Amino acid sequence: MSTLFDLVFYVTVPFWALMIFAPTWRWTRTIISSPWIVLVPLVIWAIVAIPVLGPIWSLVTSPSLDAITDAAADPAVLTALWAQIIAWDLFLGRWIYLDSRERAVHPLLMGPVLVGTILLSPIVFPIYLLIREFARRSTPSAPATQGVPVST
Repeated sequence: MSTLFDLVFYVTVPFWALMIFAPTWRWTRTIISSPWIVLVPLVIWAIVAIPVLGPIWSLVTSPSLDAITDAAADPAVLTALWAQIIAWDLFLGRWIYLDSRERAVHPLLMGPVLVGTILLSPIVFPIYLLIREFARRSTPSAPATQGVPVST
């Protein structure tokens, strides 16, 4: 179980590395644009969770602190929870990366934001939303085209 626990993070490292260290490389955007990048940690989640689906189902349908504390003693349940957290962080990091590229937020600012997303996404996500709002306000509005189609 320990190997799968470790593996679930390591399989996401290449995606994080692309977003943090090669954010403007065209292949980064191509790869990260696919929501399927979260599939790998979710496959590990399935491998670990299917044998303990009964206890997990009980936790999500009747959650209590005591039940979750007891379930966390089971390495399979804890590994499944870890895999779910890692997959969610990657999905959130993917959205932040793509959104920041659309808004032309500088990659040197986004690198620490993405590292923070890996480590403490509940804290960093609201910080990114503030950055996003600031980027929106500081970007000059495009002049109105008055019905003229814009080609790209």
